[in-house]
Amino acid sequence: MVELFTEQGPLASAIEGFKPRQAQVDMAAAVTQALHDKQPLVVEAGTGTGKTYAYLAPVLAAGKKVVLSTGSRNLQEQLFHRDLPTLVNAMAYHHPVALLKGRANYLCIERLNLLNDSVPHLSEAGLADLQRVRRFKPMTHSGDIGDIPGLAERSEVLPLVTSTNDNCLGRECSHYQDCYLVKARANAMEAQVVVVNHHLFFADMAVRDTGFGQLIPDADAYILDEAHQLPDIAGQYFGQSQSSRQLLDLARDLRVAQKVEAKDMAQISKVADQIERYAQNLRLAFGYENQRGQLRPMLAKPEVDYALARLNESLAFCYEVLKLSLGRGEQLDQCFERLVSVRTQLEAVTKVEEDGYSYWFESTRLHISFHKTPLSVAERFSTELAKEAVSWIFTSATLAVGNSFHHFCTDMGLSHARTLQLDSPFDYSRQSRLCVPRYLPPTHAQQRGRMLAETLTDTLAAVPGGSFFLCTSYKVMNEVAQVLRLRLDRTVLVQGEDNKVRLLERFSQDGRAILVATSSFWEGIDVRGHALQCVIIDKLPFSAPDDPLLSARLEDCRRKGEDGFAKVQLPKAIITLKQGVGRLIRDVADRGVLVITDDRLVNRAYGADFISSLPAMPRTRSLQQVAEFLSTLE
Repeated sequence: MVELFTEQGPLASAIEGFKPRQAQVDMAAAVTQALHDKQPLVVEAGTGTGKTYAYLAPVLAAGKKVVLSTGSRNLQEQLFHRDLPTLVNAMAYHHPVALLKGRANYLCIERLNLLNDSVPHLSEAGLADLQRVRRFKPMTHSGDIGDIPGLAERSEVLPLVTSTNDNCLGRECSHYQDCYLVKARANAMEAQVVVVNHHLFFADMAVRDTGFGQLIPDADAYILDEAHQLPDIAGQYFGQSQSSRQLLDLARDLRVAQKVEAKDMAQISKVADQIERYAQNLRLAFGYENQRGQLRPMLAKPEVDYALARLNESLAFCYEVLKLSLGRGEQLDQCFERLVSVRTQLEAVTKVEEDGYSYWFESTRLHISFHKTPLSVAERFSTELAKEAVSWIFTSATLAVGNSFHHFCTDMGLSHARTLQLDSPFDYSRQSRLCVPRYLPPTHAQQRGRMLAETLTDTLAAVPGGSFFLCTSYKVMNEVAQVLRLRLDRTVLVQGEDNKVRLLERFSQDGRAILVATSSFWEGIDVRGHALQCVIIDKLPFSAPDDPLLSARLEDCRRKGEDGFAKVQLPKAIITLKQGVGRLIRDVADRGVLVITDDRLVNRAYGADFISSLPAMPRTRSLQQVAEFLSTLE
């Protein structure tokens, strides 16, 4: 294995600028051992280690069937379209590889054809997007909607031209043989290397739990990159959810099915209207603000109890009406099955007595969703780890708290894992500075974003290249952006004003821009060189105390006599901060400053836990010293 990573090896000949790195060789050796002895391996590989090649090369060399899962669709595509082909060519690998996404990423021929007969009310932009989809269909082999030029990420037409578990007709569909999703899954089943993302990985585990098949193939080895995301994502799939969006989708599909398959049964459309109305009334019963909270106290409110009761009555009435239409057509029969599932789910997430779960709700402008989430996924996931003759590798740049993997391993049920911590090869003492400025406003001060922006305007003006200003709330993000746009003669980009990919393209091309953003830009972002020379983080990223899942976990700790802050809140915040800090230095030639505007880092005892988990950057509290360092940058 070592010869792959030498200056004369196949990687050096295939990758421009490749240089051997001891940490990369050490990780590849550990992965090779895990593939052989089947003991789970947990690796924290610091930024710059080259962990992708360190786990890909041993797997390809071993010739095993492997599922590679990563944290997002963007990283999934980068792995499949850039990293994997490089190694396939370098190592002359001849086995098939496949990319598999969730069903919402593939065009549904059946649903697109239904729109030819019954186009719901769409805006002008929506109608234009529909034409884009129709022009795309004859030209695509994969049916991947991400390939449609000019189609917005959140286009209103997407739910109409893709399928869900609820509305897919499966083998009953007349287009089953031509289905893009079916073909993608078939290719994945035949491939030796399959690239998925964590959401699909856990969706597959949830489907297998029901006994209704599988979404991804069985493998000899599972490699989970960006593994720090796993506990939270797993909880979503090992729990249950129900959304008013699902109810509105059912109502819409009922109306379409009635017009196509049962024109004489107008009662179906009337009961669909009733379901839609009562689902909207339930949303309004939770108030007008967007919020998240515990579900138990909300269900005790008379107005919520009444709205939920009326919705259940309308679903029961719909059940009786649809029974009369069974056998009239595939769409109606499938809607009946969805209705049965919706009623079961709604009952499960609103009967809030079962221990070991957090029952919570989330409301947006148009929708309300109910969730039943397990407080721990360790027991469920440990059953997967018990499978014989399977290798498990978990890796990320941020898994350890200090030098300990206890938090991650406990969360995932990894009781007998081998662990390896590899430091970044970057010279942080030369390449960077860390500043926690003096005289900061309190962390909960009103208008704190405005005050921080005014304090740091001169620092940002002194940065030769570009800067990230990472915030822990949208409120602070908007305050910061408003001030910077008034005070600085630079491009100020703000999360949400364009899609993520285009924002990053504009940021990198500008070279001196400031990007103000929240959590979605804390990880999975790779901007190298002059374009990013300063990262500002407004506050230590502790989860909001009113977060329903967090409060349920803290209550569970209290009942067990454990310290919830030390066991739950602190480790999670440390790992999140490490992700944000990791945006700054991405290459051996990068240089820049990290500014954390939260003096708890220096005046609270737990600040030392954060510091010990970060790279060894020279520290200062003086913005003047930061300016002096910035003056040495190109």
